[in-house]
Amino acid sequence: DLLFQYEYFNAVLINERDKDGNFLELGKEFILAPNDHFNNLPVNISLSDVQVPTNMYNKDPAIVNGVYWSESLNKVFVDNFDRDPSLIWQYFGSAKGFFRQYPGIKWEPDENGVIAFDCRNRKWYIQAATSPKDVVILVDVSGSMKGLRLTIAKQTVSSILDTLGDDDFFNIIAYNEELHYVEPCLNGTLVQADRTNKEHFREHLDKLFAKGIGMLDIALNEAFNILSDFNHTGQGSICSQAIMLITDGAVDTYDTIFAKYNWPERKVRIFTYLIGREAAFADNLKWMACANKGFFTQISTLADVQENVMEYLHVLSRPKVIDQEHDVVWTEAYIDSTLADDQGLVLMTTVAMPVFSKQNETRSKGILLGVVGTDVPVKELLKTIPKYKLGIHGYAFAITNNGYILTHPELRPLYEEGKKRRKPNYSSVDLSEVEWEDRDDVLRNAMVNRKTGKFSMEVKKTVDKGKRVLVMTNDYYYTDIKGTPFR
Repeated sequence: DLLFQYEYFNAVLINERDKDGNFLELGKEFILAPNDHFNNLPVNISLSDVQVPTNMYNKDPAIVNGVYWSESLNKVFVDNFDRDPSLIWQYFGSAKGFFRQYPGIKWEPDENGVIAFDCRNRKWYIQAATSPKDVVILVDVSGSMKGLRLTIAKQTVSSILDTLGDDDFFNIIAYNEELHYVEPCLNGTLVQADRTNKEHFREHLDKLFAKGIGMLDIALNEAFNILSDFNHTGQGSICSQAIMLITDGAVDTYDTIFAKYNWPERKVRIFTYLIGREAAFADNLKWMACANKGFFTQISTLADVQENVMEYLHVLSRPKVIDQEHDVVWTEAYIDSTLADDQGLVLMTTVAMPVFSKQNETRSKGILLGVVGTDVPVKELLKTIPKYKLGIHGYAFAITNNGYILTHPELRPLYEEGKKRRKPNYSSVDLSEVEWEDRDDVLRNAMVNRKTGKFSMEVKKTVDKGKRVLVMTNDYYYTDIKGTPFR
């Protein structure tokens, strides 16, 4: 009861009053003052506050309990900021869904009164919580999946794709009496889960229709073979592997297939999503998931999709938690519009790490508490570069482990007109698109493989706003940046 009476600073409700002039519940007075370090946004540099997704209850006991114990982070955030005044946003994203942010700031809903932000959907959270993974998604398109069930199934697939990042590999197979690769050109393999590939697969999802009988045994055989073959190529994540099964039921447990491909090691986890309200075949799907170190969940409506899809991430985080691996992850560059500078944009990267309980009674269960992170402006990283050594035409650039540009003079994330609209793939521009090599990506491959060395090549640069071309020989010196995935 005492916990339920505990009130915290809700980022949406702070300083809000009812018609009688009284502060709303969870909307106590929260002092905000403009701060030039945060682009003159009104912030509270003494306290953090908490955002809860609109589709979650603000006073859910699990939320309130997490907010209560995480309040001790206030001192950590303030001490960090005192020690390093260049720090900007610091935050903790809880596995329960709430988001604690420092400095505290007022959050405003959209025109529909909704704040769709859920920290667990963000790249920094997903990357820190889980390891790279190879995933095969199996979608039942038999006759019983017609109508709303197929719509829910498609949305479930789309939500799973949202949780995959550049270090992951995937494919989607629809099945009835036959197998139907959603992208037929990628039969029998996996592809990198970059933005372009995920959008391409989403477009093909709309072409799925339901008919016939569901032959799950054929689909499972295919999925296991793909994962095994792809793993042997050494091209995948070489880490976690999973099969996501989306269906309205299974008439068998298919234990002979699991015995053939997955037991006793159980290297491939099985996650089962039961579509619809009926639970007649739930037991078989539960057994399949539990017997293969996975998770079962039932999705009855479109509103259930997001929350239920997220469950698999916490299962995949268990090995990290049990082994107490505080892996630090860095995201690719992205634009933070809240801290726009004189040039109108600020490129950021986020550094994050998982948070888990060290209590012996919970450690063996592998329970993830959440992810802690902070944003780092790319320009802060560039301050470490000795520009005076670069020469008149010299410049510095950095890339991620996937070869995407973190910073480069030729990276133009906004369209020219108005300089406000972002290019859709600005965060996944490959080095080969701006440093053109006549040879087989010698520079790119060396950098991605974290080598140290020197490379020379003839390049063509445009000058005078693109009106003339200058031919020159560039000398490239490259190495990895310790403690980060950058090169």
